[in-house]
Amino acid sequence: MTRAVLSLGSNLGDREGHLRQAVRVLGRCVERASGIYETPPWGDADQPAYLNAVVLVSDPAAAPHDWLQRARAVETAALRVRDPERRFGPRTMDVDVIVVRDADGRPVLSADPELTLPHPRAHLRAFVLRPWHDIEPAAELPGHGPIAALLAGPALAADLAALSPRPDLALESTA
Repeated sequence: MTRAVLSLGSNLGDREGHLRQAVRVLGRCVERASGIYETPPWGDADQPAYLNAVVLVSDPAAAPHDWLQRARAVETAALRVRDPERRFGPRTMDVDVIVVRDADGRPVLSADPELTLPHPRAHLRAFVLRPWHDIEPAAELPGHGPIAALLAGPALAADLAALSPRPDLALESTA
């Protein structure tokens, strides 16, 4: 069994609908879904704002790479088109595998270019850490420490201040 933290983001089309569809496509493996945050674009400012959320998922039969395949299936369901010229460009759906834990709760570490674990830039992204904190306030990002401490640090202060909670929007797990 593995558990994973997946980051969801959408800034094209029906952003909320894409996030809801992601939860539906992931299905019964979704244990918890965070609140939704509206966030400025990261890495490429010339695009619309994002809606971001995080889901905690688990599956007794899933291997770490299975979460990457499921993430890609969610993106495909949202008709995501990758633009090789704009790595951080706009998208209907982006799903990143942030952390995977084994059946004993130990973090899975991977240097595989297809699935680097933990996600190599998660510690720099308030739009990942803040929603994750909603559903696992005591969580730790392997190699970087408690997410609460990362959120309190100066490196994320400006990005954190730019996040806007969207209590008018909500995701529900099917578990």
